[in-house]
Amino acid sequence: MTMIAIPSAPSEKAVDEYVTLTVGQQLFGVSIARVRDVFVPERLTRVPLAPPEIAGVLNLRGRIVTGIDLRPRLGMPREPGPAPFALGLECKNDCYALLIDAIGEVVRLPAQDWEANPINLDPALASLSAGIYRLPGQVLVVLDIDRVLDLENGENEPQPQERI
Repeated sequence: MTMIAIPSAPSEKAVDEYVTLTVGQQLFGVSIARVRDVFVPERLTRVPLAPPEIAGVLNLRGRIVTGIDLRPRLGMPREPGPAPFALGLECKNDCYALLIDAIGEVVRLPAQDWEANPINLDPALASLSAGIYRLPGQVLVVLDIDRVLDLENGENEPQPQERI
């Protein structure tokens, strides 16, 4: 019996897609599957006695959305003035707006290039990270949105770094 090799179609390598954003000088990625909107927040209403990472609530097309300031959530100092951009996300049937410094682009990265958090990653950042990608000249930290939005669990709250 003669075996005939049938060429298979070139297999597409697995890729992960992320919306990139910047907070401070750090590049982050959020899975594109989790992002519902990218917008400029117009008016935030402060919530009395809310934790520092809760910037307030806003109305997004008729829905009440909790605004999460990513800077204090990551242990960074809050910038004066309103955040210029927001990512609209859903988690556990609630709507959130993740307030960020800058929005980037959608990137497609090979899944095999993903790495676990390195040991020297800041502990506050590592507690909210799902891993990293090493890009030319920078590191993209993949945010674990479920941990970022888990405001009730105190063990995930990053503390600001002390400077000596």
